[in-house]
Amino acid sequence: MSRRKDPAGRAGGDLWPRIVSVGTANPERRYRQKELVDLFRCEDPLLTQFFTTSHIETRHLVLPEPGPDGRMPVEDGTALLAKHRKYSLQVGGEAIGKCLGARGLAPSDVDFLVAVTTTGMLCPSLSALMAAHLGMRRDVQRIDLVGMGCNAGVNGLFSAARFAKANPGRNVLLLSSEICSAGYVFDMTVRTAVVNSLFGDACSAVLLRADPAGSWSDGPMLLDFESYLVHEAAQDMRFDFENGLWSFYLNRDIPYKIGAAIEKPVDALLSRNGLKRRDVDHWLVHSGGKKVIDSVKYNLKLTDWDIRHTRSVLRNFGNISSSAVLFSYQELSREGVAREGDVGVVIAMGPGVSLETGLLHW
Repeated sequence: MSRRKDPAGRAGGDLWPRIVSVGTANPERRYRQKELVDLFRCEDPLLTQFFTTSHIETRHLVLPEPGPDGRMPVEDGTALLAKHRKYSLQVGGEAIGKCLGARGLAPSDVDFLVAVTTTGMLCPSLSALMAAHLGMRRDVQRIDLVGMGCNAGVNGLFSAARFAKANPGRNVLLLSSEICSAGYVFDMTVRTAVVNSLFGDACSAVLLRADPAGSWSDGPMLLDFESYLVHEAAQDMRFDFENGLWSFYLNRDIPYKIGAAIEKPVDALLSRNGLKRRDVDHWLVHSGGKKVIDSVKYNLKLTDWDIRHTRSVLRNFGNISSSAVLFSYQELSREGVAREGDVGVVIAMGPGVSLETGLLHW
């Protein structure tokens, strides 16, 4: 590392994969929180407060048109799964197009596709459907990560990075497709109000490549990963299948349980690479919600500047599940502030309770 030290010697010698491009997309319709309160006919002050105190201003969602009575019709399981499939392909395809187009590539140039989603189970899988939808090569290799939750963006990076490192010069594409409105239930309970006030629809794509000719200006290397499972909280963040619909459950103590455990994987990741928290230049933290962000900030002693992208993504898009950290990475890339030798840490958390971290090096 030019400005400090090489993280445990990892930046030299071996050929490490880099994030060389990113693309994001959302459904066209964007809602303000107040609009959603009205659409959901949420008149209970207890439920309304989830919308008004979340630090979210707008979200992109695919919602049914209100009926003649002004109420939003209830979508059954078949309609919700169809929504997931349609918009995963449409919006996900748009994100992939932006990602590949920035490097002058076409879908046929992709050698390995990692498809991540938690908002619907498809067979054929999302990766197979997307490959056909975009005209990828018939020999494209694929893997699908389904049901892992908000942390899956980092799990996807792990899988993509491992393939890229073992196959220098190959184009490895990670797609995160989260049509969270395909998991909405409108029953005006506290449980569903929490979910309906928080999650948004989004897709993101990143391109990885281990290129001998690559440099820090192409993007950061992915050097290492560290996971941590909070087994005792395994049921505190989950999907339940009830009356033919998936209903998401979040325990109200989740932010505190995440905060209490977050130091363990972060410090293990940094220590193994000869680094301390003060050596980290860029923090990319999942936009899980106001209390989750505050808990991570407090326990890791981060500054408002460190989590500016995290809060920006939450404010403008809501919690977009596994796409959130990739949206934050795109915001960091657009700033153009990363310099040669910089170190970054990406953090995501989700069901399990799973805490996932990754080490970036420019």
